[in-house]
Amino acid sequence: MTLTLDPLAMAKALIACPSVSPASGPVFARLEDMLRPLGFEVTRMLNGTAPDGPVENLYAVRRGPVGSRHFAFAGHLDVVPPGEGWTSGAFVADQRGDLLYGRGAVDMKGAIAAMVAAAAEIPADAGTLSFIITGDEEGPATFGTVSLIEWMAQHGEQPDLCLVGEPTSVSRLGDMVKIGRRGSVNIWITVEGKEGHVAYPHLADNPIPRLVAILAELDALNLDKGTEWFQPSNLEITEIEVGNPATNVIPPRAAARVSIRFNALHTGRDLARKITEIAHRHGGTTRHVVSGEAFLTEPGDYSALLVEAIRAETGLEADLSTTGGTSDARFLKNVCPVIEFGLCNATMHKRDEAVAVEDLAVLARIYARVAKAALAG
Repeated sequence: MTLTLDPLAMAKALIACPSVSPASGPVFARLEDMLRPLGFEVTRMLNGTAPDGPVENLYAVRRGPVGSRHFAFAGHLDVVPPGEGWTSGAFVADQRGDLLYGRGAVDMKGAIAAMVAAAAEIPADAGTLSFIITGDEEGPATFGTVSLIEWMAQHGEQPDLCLVGEPTSVSRLGDMVKIGRRGSVNIWITVEGKEGHVAYPHLADNPIPRLVAILAELDALNLDKGTEWFQPSNLEITEIEVGNPATNVIPPRAAARVSIRFNALHTGRDLARKITEIAHRHGGTTRHVVSGEAFLTEPGDYSALLVEAIRAETGLEADLSTTGGTSDARFLKNVCPVIEFGLCNATMHKRDEAVAVEDLAVLARIYARVAKAALAG
């Protein structure tokens, strides 16, 4: 027996729960109330400690016959801060005409509502279906999906395929699917000097020229020319800091930060090592944080069934892409093949974020097609 659920009503219910990252409490309770009547076992957990935790996460599963395939929906209930100037309240879930407004409408409470509506259309005996939902994707993500994956491994939960509901569509729902993502590494560079009076430079050691030399060398780097599925890696200087309030003082220290979005030709560690070597030549030191490694889910049966589902519901031929920022797919790719597909992303993280009401219904139908095909093998 299957039920028919309205993704619009569920999206409104989720949006109405304020859930600025890290999200917890009411928004998870609302999702749990949606899933339990569909036969899902729901486990809610708090993971981690300060400063990046605790984080609330949710795993829900409806088990199919023994030995059946396992398909997972994944996403996040946390949202970025709404900011000021909304036409109506950010957490009001205001429907005006053909659009539903509210923080998280597209990123990604609307997609989660569509996932639940899709799950209601899938017979319980079709296979095992699960939800991997975190409250910390928009924040540090230290104890979000990473902790969920650890919990799943401990409890023997192993999906065969996973679909992340990030808003990948650009101009129309269904025009783009993400089959991979570039990696991300941030590197902090510090050059120590010796303070002194600008009139007596021989008694001081100005660190700024050495930092400038480091940054000039980094800015001139050509990391690669891209690959078949990835655009060229890019290094951006994102901060320069001296902290010198005086006009007649040579500062004791100068620092900068660079951010690299890289393709599968590199690893974050190797790039950090390359930047460190350059910094060391000019007397600088570094530290780095790798937010995620580049990955690619090779085009094949999985991407083909998703493209076919999109074509059947929209008539569009989706582009397979690896563009954009990082997502929790960078963690889930260690569990099973993962692809991202969701709503149009034009208003995500913006004031008056909004989703087309019709897109919610169409996305739910696409998700149902994909899950059914994936479970059928």
